[in-house]
Amino acid sequence: MSEYINPNYPDIPYLRDKAKKRIPRFAFEYLDGGCNAEINLKRNTDEIREVKLLPYYLRDYPEISLETELFGKTYSAPFGISPIGLQGMIWPGASEILAQAAFEENIPFILSTVATASIERIAEITEGNAWFQLYHPVEGSLRDDLLKRAADAGIKTLVILADVPSFGYRSKEIKNGLAIPPRMSLSNIAQIMSRPNWALSTLMHGQPEFKTLKPYIPEGMSLRHLGLFMNKTFNGRLNEERIKTLRDKWQGNLVLKGVATEEDAEKAITHGFDGMIISNHGGRQLDCGESTIHPMSRIAAKYGDQTTIMMDSGIRTGPDIANTMASGAHFSFLGRSFMYGVGALGKKGGRHTIGILKKQLLQVMQQVCCSNTRDLPNHLLKP
Repeated sequence: MSEYINPNYPDIPYLRDKAKKRIPRFAFEYLDGGCNAEINLKRNTDEIREVKLLPYYLRDYPEISLETELFGKTYSAPFGISPIGLQGMIWPGASEILAQAAFEENIPFILSTVATASIERIAEITEGNAWFQLYHPVEGSLRDDLLKRAADAGIKTLVILADVPSFGYRSKEIKNGLAIPPRMSLSNIAQIMSRPNWALSTLMHGQPEFKTLKPYIPEGMSLRHLGLFMNKTFNGRLNEERIKTLRDKWQGNLVLKGVATEEDAEKAITHGFDGMIISNHGGRQLDCGESTIHPMSRIAAKYGDQTTIMMDSGIRTGPDIANTMASGAHFSFLGRSFMYGVGALGKKGGRHTIGILKKQLLQVMQQVCCSNTRDLPNHLLKP
């Protein structure tokens, strides 16, 4: 277990506060925000924390272990790092920092198609142990090339994103002119000047780019046309035919992310997916939908013995992980918490955040007298 924890930042809210002071507002609002009125962003975490666990203080139980097996590999804890786009804009080199921390601490790291590090670089850092999340392209040739690159790099688990049939309406991003690189309005320039550590780190690391997608983006494309290119290239909405094709083409583990209903869960199982991540994209896509904890609980109850059920969106802390797993998830993923860590502490932020989460989760399990994560559902207080 990681022993690195900076005592000045012993919990995720401390990291968030520090990161907010070190990252330009336009980048922090991209990381921290949701869509529309941000109702589901808040609901996600609030409803996870409505879950209650039962402690059995007089029971004998063996030594506690956080180790969790997933797709034949044993990880040191039941959580991993969610995919986040534009990571290098939030903090320079964030993808590489988190991939390295995940590899050293033996937890999974998922790279987004629209991250600022390439498949090949992340696979090199993690010795092929990273996962890759695919935004489904419109063109089959681009899809096939991305799949080939992932396989050639040694990636064994492919995550197919289902919950972005359209891009979320995020008014803060519209107002901030979010782009790669960010639009240099007077407001954004002032924000950058007020964050010298971020500015210097960006200068040293280099301008963030969509590294995985760089071979497909025409050279010299303006920011306006880059946005149009991305919208045109990745509006490939999933359907049953496309997920069947992906299952046929990908020889490794295949996971569907963005599942929110029993109907979609059943289709994923029918078409041979190895697992699913119950997610609402961190409250960034559908403001009037459910939080993740309730559909995950229903899906786990119905299909948990047929496939691997994972969850992200709204999970921030060790107790949140415990509540999620007690509600039926086999594994959990967190995104914002790790980016707060990197934004606050730079290169040390990944391992620091992993250390916090492991220690918090271990303390919960000790408190309720639970010897392993598989037993957490037996501590769930049912309504």
